[in-house]
Amino acid sequence: MIKKCLFPVAGYGTRFLPATKSMPKEMLPVVNKPLVQYGVEEALGAGLTDIGFVTGRGKRAIADHFDVSYELEHQIAGSAKEEYLSSIRGVMAKGAFSFTRQREMRGLGDAILNGKRLIGDEAFGVVLSDDLCVADEGGDGVLSQMVALYKQFRCSIVAIQEVPEDQIHKFGVIAGESIKDGIYQVSDMVEKPTKEEAPTNLAIIGRYILTPDIFEIIEKTPPGKNGEVQLTDALLTQAKQGCVLGYKFKGKRFDCGSVEGFVDATNFVYENIYTKG
Repeated sequence: MIKKCLFPVAGYGTRFLPATKSMPKEMLPVVNKPLVQYGVEEALGAGLTDIGFVTGRGKRAIADHFDVSYELEHQIAGSAKEEYLSSIRGVMAKGAFSFTRQREMRGLGDAILNGKRLIGDEAFGVVLSDDLCVADEGGDGVLSQMVALYKQFRCSIVAIQEVPEDQIHKFGVIAGESIKDGIYQVSDMVEKPTKEEAPTNLAIIGRYILTPDIFEIIEKTPPGKNGEVQLTDALLTQAKQGCVLGYKFKGKRFDCGSVEGFVDATNFVYENIYTKG
């Protein structure tokens, strides 16, 4: 059904300067794996094996990570250290990776549009690596949950969660009618509203299933907040023309675009995943 997943990774990661001056923020390690690898593993777990990256200047380390390092592998071949590469070797064996560039930082909508050449005319997933999502014990990952929902409804889906009022200005926010437990038919979306402007406290986080008509809608969407082409604006148009669902996912989400969230994610992964093998 859905086989492709897009990773917009062209951002500068300014909140982590100076660490991200010469290293992509997506390559920052959460314990022993870079942030972007967790997102790719989630996509592969959902059956999305064609992985596309929308990159920018200075992002070559991401492509290198999902490729063979002959010198390194030669040096550690046959040693105990070789086991440390097992997770990335598994990812490389399951996925096919492609790359394109976003030449200017013109917003998430523009980044998605740049990925059209990698996606074609089919539904696809989107992962924002800043959001590290961890499944409940014994449960499915967020993208797996959303793919199952897509099979039922066949429309665009955004992952949502309730956030405190003092955090609402950081997110796109939806309003809509509850059609099932945890599932909303979206009627309105607002990008980074004040708490007074926010229609609800249901915030969009970095997981999407998008139908291919979103590309044409983005092309016709004028720049919005901060002069950027907002995916939220395009999704609102799509919701008014047809159907977009908001899905209150099961699992934990860490905002690794912030230092505090990154530290929380590292502590959680170390205590609950890494040390338990």
